[in-house]
Amino acid sequence: MSKRRVVVTGLGLVSPIGNDVKTSFQAAIEGKNGIDQVTLFDTTDWKVKIAGEVKHLNFEDFIEKKSIKRQDRVINLALVAAKEAYEQSGLNEANIGDPYRFGTFVSSGIGGLTTINRETEISVLRGLDRMSPFFIPSAIINLIGGAISMIYQSKGPNLPVVTACSAATNSIGEAFRYIRDGYLDVAFAGGSEAPINPIGVNGFANMRALIQTDDIHQASMPFDARREGFVIAEGAGVLILEEYERAVARGAHILGEIVGYGTTSDAFHITAPDEEANGVSRALELALEDAGIQKEDIDYINAHGTSTPLNDKYETLGIKKVFKEHAYKLHVSSTKSMTGHALGAAGAIESVFVVEALNHGIIPPTINYKEKDPDCDLNYTPNIAIKKDLNYAINMNLGFGGQNAILVFKKV
Repeated sequence: MSKRRVVVTGLGLVSPIGNDVKTSFQAAIEGKNGIDQVTLFDTTDWKVKIAGEVKHLNFEDFIEKKSIKRQDRVINLALVAAKEAYEQSGLNEANIGDPYRFGTFVSSGIGGLTTINRETEISVLRGLDRMSPFFIPSAIINLIGGAISMIYQSKGPNLPVVTACSAATNSIGEAFRYIRDGYLDVAFAGGSEAPINPIGVNGFANMRALIQTDDIHQASMPFDARREGFVIAEGAGVLILEEYERAVARGAHILGEIVGYGTTSDAFHITAPDEEANGVSRALELALEDAGIQKEDIDYINAHGTSTPLNDKYETLGIKKVFKEHAYKLHVSSTKSMTGHALGAAGAIESVFVVEALNHGIIPPTINYKEKDPDCDLNYTPNIAIKKDLNYAINMNLGFGGQNAILVFKKV
């Protein structure tokens, strides 16, 4: 079976800098900071008091009221993003075609952690028999895509690829392959995360993964010499992927094309990246080979850029190993400087930003960048967005356990 072209026909986004795609991308190119004091729980007695929260979002504008309380926040965020993507795509019951060729690949790094936190507390304080019957359906990751599929009747595979902070990128990549290789015609793809609760924030804090500061403007500083840890965040991003000929035939507005996907495992350490950057560099090479393009064709990389000492150093090394001299000519930026790190949703949020960057010819900046690190010596697009005609761009995400996932997008 010949390989088919896979295009993006819908985008949906809920992020700490906006509750839809247009607002979020405009905020990104303006360099707005979405990190602030935590409001979702009382942080008085905790070490970490800042995060990238979604703001001023009324779920009742998007979701049936009785469902909101029964579902974890991670599902509700995903449903908002999925609705925007579906509506933009122009899909409907009349043009979907075979619902069994309509898949759902929407993942999460952790899933319904707010529900797990709440119901565990209830079971300890009030007894196990007081736990909600909706506990398990709200907590398990496949119910994120399951909830989407029930609304939109996407009856093909519901496959959330759970690979920590590369979960959404892997999910988009696998959806791309399913469509490219002829198993599906259309798919929801992306990720959602809602980890801002006591066990989520303090679990990462106790690992010393989070920066412990109250200064929201000196917190998420990717590639900066002052970086000390990431800022935890929440959000959701969903893309509608579709086979090119089908999209053209129904008159869809094509937003971009996915042309390459590469993924590897470091097989090195549970949290630290491979010190030789072999895993991430191989994933980059695989993605470029899959796309059938040269490394010099890449104009922009939206890096994982977590603002942790090790990630930023070895991600930079991986980019240099693959792109060599071209690494210093292409633009790199980390939008996590504005949104914080939304874990398993990060790859979806950042893939949306990449598609928008290609469409608008604007590279979002890495804000808060002041002090150069000799180990991080690329062009990180510091503080101010840059207008540039873009043809190919990469989104790359890395995750605990040595996960590496790379997507290559093309302007259409």
